[in-house]
Amino acid sequence: MTGETLKIAKQNIRNKVSALLRKQKEEDRLKKSLSILKKLFALPEFKRAKTVLFYASFDGEVETLEMMKQSLALGKKIALPNIHTKNKEIIPTYVNDLQEDLILGPYGIKQSRHHRVKTVELDEIDLSIVPGVAFDRDNYRLGRGAGYYDRFLVRLSKHIPSIGLAFDFQIVSRLPRQEHDIPMTKVVSN
Repeated sequence: MTGETLKIAKQNIRNKVSALLRKQKEEDRLKKSLSILKKLFALPEFKRAKTVLFYASFDGEVETLEMMKQSLALGKKIALPNIHTKNKEIIPTYVNDLQEDLILGPYGIKQSRHHRVKTVELDEIDLSIVPGVAFDRDNYRLGRGAGYYDRFLVRLSKHIPSIGLAFDFQIVSRLPRQEHDIPMTKVVSN
């Protein structure tokens, strides 16, 4: 596949799955998200993690707010990505209070307001929960196209599990891939 053909193929998948995400009824999204939460929390990778990097869901994605609430209640430390558009990078930051600590960041995604004082060192992360528009059966992911997570995941130790969260319709047989693409450790779906 040429570079341009690959780009078009990825965009076609993004358009199709994004439309399905937005079309899904909110009640169904929350019900399926709860099912995914239960499966995630049952994983050994989650059980042994002390610090979990979540993502703040938006635009129809698997809902992560309840996951973060329950993780805090279990005594886990949670972090969210702070998006730095200038450097096109993710800086993980601690979140202690889901009401007080969050503000609307770039792209309309919630992030921590205290990004300067609560930065999480990469080796402090025990588990990374990763969003995606689509995933394939080999656990490769297709993001929104800006490359933030691709650049971030390369920086994470290969010993830190990365788990994608997806609704069943977000999983395809095989995604178009490039050499720099990194598969998730697992993908949890409903």
